[in-house]
Amino acid sequence: MLKVRVMPTLLFKEMGLVKGIGFDSWRRVGSAMQAVKVYNMREVDELIFLDITATSKQQRPDFALVDDLADECFMPLTVGGGIRTLDDAQKLLRVGADKIAINTAAVEIPELITQISERFGAQCVVVSIDARCHPDGRYEVFTHSGTTATGREPVQLAQEAERRGAGEILLTSIDRDGTMTGYDLMLIRQVSDAVSIPVIASGGAGSYEHMAQALHEGNAAAVAAASIFHFTQQTPLEAKQYLHEQGFKVRL
Repeated sequence: MLKVRVMPTLLFKEMGLVKGIGFDSWRRVGSAMQAVKVYNMREVDELIFLDITATSKQQRPDFALVDDLADECFMPLTVGGGIRTLDDAQKLLRVGADKIAINTAAVEIPELITQISERFGAQCVVVSIDARCHPDGRYEVFTHSGTTATGREPVQLAQEAERRGAGEILLTSIDRDGTMTGYDLMLIRQVSDAVSIPVIASGGAGSYEHMAQALHEGNAAAVAAASIFHFTQQTPLEAKQYLHEQGFKVRL
């Protein structure tokens, strides 16, 4: 059985890290390099770095920035934002990324999932799915940092991603993002039960108990979080210690 991972998420916008609520990321929370160095000391399992404006501005990934961050990052690093081609993925891996996260491209250029998987292995491909819940309870996938409706259902997109060679799903509830009120357990459970690859729960973590709920009730394989680590005294190491006490297998 794979050990549960606790994964801080760094949202990069223009010159620094940001965080907000419901994908309205406006609040500055420091520099990416500073965050990487802090998490190095806090025994983080993996780090997720997402450039949230690259796709909307039709920009390619900032390879130089990722190169600098990777040099200081002593844990597996997942990088997303602006990735549209196999060449983009290859360059990110060359400068130090361990995994490639694709979001908008997974909907618009789904064959890119297969291309990256076949060239570099499924373990390199993380398909990032951002979803909103409509008043009728129906979930819908949104792209371009949560601004563009696709008409696609998260379960269907996750299943397609798996068929095309994705190794993991990063599943984020836009509604819960930044609220620290808990993960959307129904969304997580629906997707986790529909695929055999690991699902990383994201959006809404405000306590260690929320993480345990995502794992136990949502069947997630890992948990990602941002606000809880930016705005409270809670840490990834304490999160793992709590999960260990609850009977989950973690790296301590």
